[in-house]
Amino acid sequence: MANPVETTAVVEHGAAAEHHVEPSALGLGPSAWAALAMIVFLGILVYKKVPGLIVGGLDKQINAIRKQLDEAKVLRAEAEKLRAEYAAKIVNAEKDAASMVEHAKTEAAAIVAKAEADAATTITRREKMASDKIAAAERAAIDDLRAKAAEAATAAARQLIAKNHSAGADKALVDGAIAGLVN
Repeated sequence: MANPVETTAVVEHGAAAEHHVEPSALGLGPSAWAALAMIVFLGILVYKKVPGLIVGGLDKQINAIRKQLDEAKVLRAEAEKLRAEYAAKIVNAEKDAASMVEHAKTEAAAIVAKAEADAATTITRREKMASDKIAAAERAAIDDLRAKAAEAATAAARQLIAKNHSAGADKALVDGAIAGLVN
């Protein structure tokens, strides 16, 4: 048999042409050997149960991912619940704040009304006290004026009597007063 790689050179009309022969072993070409090697390799993988291991590993990863997705769903549901709860708390807090503001306004209005009423009462009481003081001062002034007028009248009467009356006139007056007592 000849060399597996035979090269013959043929010269035709001045051009050179080459011819290659494919190598073969046991009657199989390189692509057949590659296919046979691949089949053997795949057979060994199947014999060693590598596809089952790969599928098992993938199943484990799938189960782990499913578990994580379920946990994420649970966490999301809890987060939604918390969000709704806090939204309700915010609404309630806003209602409470509005209620507190309204209550404070009502109390402030009541305090202002009471202060106005107290101020009016105090003003009325102080006006009455001032009126009473003025009336007392007027009465005192009138009494003082009357006392001074009485003193002045007494002094004037004393002077007139001293000037116009004598002892005889006094005796006649005394006698008339005594005669009036007897009757």
